[in-house]
Amino acid sequence: MITIDRAGLEFDITENGPADGEPVVLLHGFPQHADMWDALTPMLTAHGYRVLAMNQRGYSPNATPRGRLAYRIEELVADVIALIDARAGGGPVHLVGHDWGAAVAWALTAAHPERVASLTALSVPHPFAFLTAMFTSVQGLKSWYMYFFQLPWLPERLLLVNPVRTLIRFGLSPEQARRDAARFTGPTSLRTAINWYRAMPLVNPRAARTPVRRPTLFVWSDGDVAISRQAAQRCARHVQGPYTFVTLAGVSHWIPDQAPSELAELLVPHLRLWPAIAPR
Repeated sequence: MITIDRAGLEFDITENGPADGEPVVLLHGFPQHADMWDALTPMLTAHGYRVLAMNQRGYSPNATPRGRLAYRIEELVADVIALIDARAGGGPVHLVGHDWGAAVAWALTAAHPERVASLTALSVPHPFAFLTAMFTSVQGLKSWYMYFFQLPWLPERLLLVNPVRTLIRFGLSPEQARRDAARFTGPTSLRTAINWYRAMPLVNPRAARTPVRRPTLFVWSDGDVAISRQAAQRCARHVQGPYTFVTLAGVSHWIPDQAPSELAELLVPHLRLWPAIAPR
């Protein structure tokens, strides 16, 4: 475990693999931490990759600012840029994100393509594909919890009644649900994670429209209760580089937890095809 600093915040990073390996940055989603990647990481390091898994803003104990303004997507992207600068020579890196981590990865790749050798997004499609699907498909119904999370204090209180049962209902195994729920010991610890959702109305629509121009692998699963097929299929419209879309059958939203071997079989060839070599 190492730490990096940005703007007075301290982020915890787990680093594994050979020091000279191509860097792979892993970004977790809600309500998980960097240890959600523990099953995938050794499959990447076995192929010589250096894996950097970040506990992001609101999850690292010393990076939990108050208020939703601190959780705008621009801030989340800047945190990852700080990691790339500190531990990967400024890039380019292979960027892999799940759930909210995918949203950050999309935004970073669109705004800073020179930092990214390849993008892999899991579960969550390009932000504009998601937004348009909200108003034209069942995605709006599947995203009911996002509206609920806009309320003050109540979501934290209700989620803490039985967080393990809630996570199991959304597809995690009991063991994984206990792992993730154990990190949230009270309303304050959960509030900083929910603030990612509360900052959603602050998204810049123009930035959300920006297409991605880097080699992209998007992996969606047909057992995902949060992301609709329509949203996933719209993603291709917003990638202007080499693009691969894969659907995992019978897998829930939690792809890295439930299908790490299948994910590695897709991810490693993608990384090899687009090596992270810094320009000379």
